[in-house]
Amino acid sequence: MPLRLRPFARGDYDRLIASAESRDFLYQWAGPLFTYPLDRLQLERYLLTAIGDPPTHRIYTALDETGGPAGHIELANIDRVNRSANIARVLIFAGRRGQGLGRELLTLALAVGFDELKLHRLSLYVFDFNLAAIAAYEHAGMRTEGLLRDVRRVGDKFWSVYQMSMLEDEWRARRSSGHTPPAQPAPE
Repeated sequence: MPLRLRPFARGDYDRLIASAESRDFLYQWAGPLFTYPLDRLQLERYLLTAIGDPPTHRIYTALDETGGPAGHIELANIDRVNRSANIARVLIFAGRRGQGLGRELLTLALAVGFDELKLHRLSLYVFDFNLAAIAAYEHAGMRTEGLLRDVRRVGDKFWSVYQMSMLEDEWRARRSSGHTPPAQPAPE
């Protein structure tokens, strides 16, 4: 089921707000960026991070073959000097999970980072208990670099995160071996 990316817009706010069903889920998806309950004002500030010349963030809504929203993803902290960025706030919407869309969404973001922006390194953080996401990221070619133990306090518990990354030569090798299908460039 092919996905495509389009820039995140105000019309996407309500879907994200509805997806943030609990404090823990919001934190798992967005880290400390947002507070619960998620609201339009927080998303308005978030959208402003994608403005600039050039922007340091690119925020996307993933659309399925019918044009319906299937997910959300961000390229954050785009550093053109060091040619790196973080992939963040990866979300497949409820009802669409378990269909391989996470891997496909990540692959689209990797294509933007490596093919369009010509970056050298893309990295992400994922909580150690999010096994489905870890499997999708590994299947897309991300490598685990390490575990940051008890790095985030959520309520009375501490959560650990894996740092994962991919380098441009690894992306090119996957592309040339046929592991990664060509992706449509994402609009800005």
